[in-house]
Amino acid sequence: MNNSVGNAGRLLWAGFRALLVLTVVLGVLYPLAVTGIAQLVFPGKANGSEIKDASGKVVGSELIGQSYQDLKWFQARPSNGLGTNSVNTQYKIILSGATNRSGDNPELIKWVTDAKAAVVKDNSVVGFTVRPEDVPADAVTSSGSGLDPHISPEYAKLQVHRIAQRNHLTVAQVDKLVADHTDDRILGFIGEPRVNVLRLNIALKALVAESAKG
Repeated sequence: MNNSVGNAGRLLWAGFRALLVLTVVLGVLYPLAVTGIAQLVFPGKANGSEIKDASGKVVGSELIGQSYQDLKWFQARPSNGLGTNSVNTQYKIILSGATNRSGDNPELIKWVTDAKAAVVKDNSVVGFTVRPEDVPADAVTSSGSGLDPHISPEYAKLQVHRIAQRNHLTVAQVDKLVADHTDDRILGFIGEPRVNVLRLNIALKALVAESAKG
């Protein structure tokens, strides 16, 4: 009996010591080491890939899209995410996911139809008319996460004339802005060319300010 109690006590003490050691090593030292290495090697990514404007103010993350109500800005792709509800509103990171609707779902068809009509209407200006067949897929559909910060170069170029008109810039100026902020495929073959909308709009703001001075 005494031996059994003694053995049980030794096992409990050994288990407790193992718990303490593992807690310190894996719960304290390892996270601190990983965090420290990340801060030294990839400080930007470790801190959420924050994007700052010309004044140094953090205005967002290059990994998460934003919505822009004013049409003087480049517009991101739709963010229907998990569908319409009181929680998952446009580009709110509280929820992330695709619509999970089939291609023949009436609600999805309405979203795409309405989005295409809005893109055609918003971007058709004097001297430049957008045809429905010219609207790229990313202009009318949300991404798998619903939070994609990028649009295709085609969608960015589709918005150039509207942006130029509303910001009193030339089409050539805005065209160059888009070209300068178009990222190529990763390593030259992974993914597709893309444009980060937040970075593009920050550059647009700077260009408008510069043009106003001149």
